[in-house]
Amino acid sequence: MTTSLINTEIKPFKATAFHNGEFVTVTEADLKGKWAAVVFYPADFTFVCPTELGDIADNYDELQKLGVEVFSVSTDTHFTHKAWHDASDTIRKIKFPMIGDPTATVTRNFGVLREAEGLADRGTFIIDPNGVIQAIEVTAEGIGRDAADLVRKIKAAQYVATHPGEVCPAKWKEGEATLAPSLDLVGKI
Repeated sequence: MTTSLINTEIKPFKATAFHNGEFVTVTEADLKGKWAAVVFYPADFTFVCPTELGDIADNYDELQKLGVEVFSVSTDTHFTHKAWHDASDTIRKIKFPMIGDPTATVTRNFGVLREAEGLADRGTFIIDPNGVIQAIEVTAEGIGRDAADLVRKIKAAQYVATHPGEVCPAKWKEGEATLAPSLDLVGKI
């Protein structure tokens, strides 16, 4: 049985990331004070992973306009991230921190470590400015994620956070109607 991390605060960690041509230290404090998306993936120099990270890189400016910082994480080292960045036109587009997690501390903290392999599952976590996990998506290794849906989910999480008493229905997009849960709606949707 697994325990959901929804509505829990992120656990402490300290790791090294490759970011804008430098190696930088990243801690849980860097994920607080703004919205954050933490995107775990199995490994550098693979097949589905660069398509996902490239898709996020293509949507990064929009995420930044929403006040969101993205952090990608794999159990590779920060040195490997730099080598991949230097070798791949797709990965070269990345402007967000690429966290190296060779000890698997961060990956284990978020519950997406495949222990026997030492690799991360494809996990996406949306974290609010208080460091509380608001959304989680985990897919099997062969199933790539869509950054447009990540953007939609972040907009929904931000809307709900700033509009108490309202919720976003399925397929909600910015500007569309929301719901105000009440006894009057029970059985009528």
